[in-house]
Amino acid sequence: MKQFEEYLQEGIVKHISINKERAWSLLIESERKMCSLKERLEKLGIKKENANDYVEYCYDIIMHLIRAKLYLDGFSSSGQGAHEAEVSYLRKLGFIEKEVQFVDQIRYFRNGILYYGNNLDKEYAEKVVNFTKRVFPQLKQIIKNTKF
Repeated sequence: MKQFEEYLQEGIVKHISINKERAWSLLIESERKMCSLKERLEKLGIKKENANDYVEYCYDIIMHLIRAKLYLDGFSSSGQGAHEAEVSYLRKLGFIEKEVQFVDQIRYFRNGILYYGNNLDKEYAEKVVNFTKRVFPQLKQIIKNTKF
C-alpha cells in the first residue's frame, strides 16, 4: 500500500474545506454501529454463517471513523483506490504498520465478499471483531481530540 501523500499526488485524495458536520455524522454512525455490533454478538455470537456479516460491519465502523478524521483534517477521497488511501491515513494517525496492514486485509476480504461471493470463517471474523473492539476507542479519541 502506498503512502498517503502518493494518493494526494495522484488526485485520489483532495484537499477540501473542513467538514465538521459530516465528521460528526460519521462518528455518531460508527458509535451506533458499534452498539449494534455488541448487541448482535451477545444475542447471536459469531458463527460460520454470519462471519461475513461481522467482517463487513467492522469494516464500516473503522472506515467511518477514518473518514470522520479525514473530513476534520480537510481531506476527501474518491475513485479507484479511495479506500486504500483512507486506510493508509491510519499511518498519519499513529497506527503501527501491522495494524494498517490488517485493516487493508479487512478491506481486501470485504471486497471479496461484496464482489466475488467469498466466504470467511468464524476464526477470521473473531479476529476482526476483537481488533475492532480494540481500535474503536483509539480512533474515537483521536477524533474527539480534534477541535469540533
